[in-house]
Amino acid sequence: MAKQFTALDDTHRAFIERQKIFFVASAAPAGRVNLSPKGMDSLRVFSPNRVAYLDLTGSGNETSAHVEACGRLTMMFCAFDGAPMIMRLYGRGSILRGGTTEYEALLPHFVEIFGARQIVQLDIETVQTSCGYAVPLFEHREDRPNLVRWAENKGVEGLKAYREEKNVRSIDGLPTGWTAA
Repeated sequence: MAKQFTALDDTHRAFIERQKIFFVASAAPAGRVNLSPKGMDSLRVFSPNRVAYLDLTGSGNETSAHVEACGRLTMMFCAFDGAPMIMRLYGRGSILRGGTTEYEALLPHFVEIFGARQIVQLDIETVQTSCGYAVPLFEHREDRPNLVRWAENKGVEGLKAYREEKNVRSIDGLPTGWTAA
């Protein structure tokens, strides 16, 4: 049932753009596997072999640590309405840190979300689709405002301090590449 492709086509791109949630999986050579849900209109398709998402400050920075350690990254999209389908994007990740030339070049493509810390980019090696027949149907009501409110309440300096405390190392102690600068 699964089909593999070397790049996204127009049908794949349209499917991705309709999704309200996607999942990011990463792992270093040893330690825990990380799987995180993402949403809030944070993902963009830049080419048939490149996607990126605006990464918001969170309780950890596992994806960054894993990408720094070995680069492997997978994104998964599930159809929760309409025709069933699951799509996985396999490839190599890179982290574009806030304040860098690469980050600033891509930032205008995203909706501004307070609390953004970096852009996670995926260079796609394989696209895989499968049936998704067992994925339940859900209706999207709205995005939760909680994370943005939390970040706004922290403010710029509070977010900086939080990142220095919580985002410098992974739960396995790996460096995330995050610095106070």
